[in-house]
Amino acid sequence: MDNKNLFQQAKDAINQLMNKQDQATESEQQAAKEAIRAAYQDASPEEQQQLQQFEQQLKNNNQLR
Repeated sequence: MDNKNLFQQAKDAINQLMNKQDQATESEQQAAKEAIRAAYQDASPEEQQQLQQFEQQLKNNNQLR
């Protein structure tokens, strides 16, 4: 799987959580965390920064535990 695909999957998972607001399940939250971690390993420095911002945004919204 290429880097852009992993990064896009992470962004998609984050967007899904953001759209669900407080209705995200534990498994959806876990999937988003795993997608972020997988994408982060092969991401460019700019993408890594974006992923960190996404993760922090989800944590601030209590959508990632």
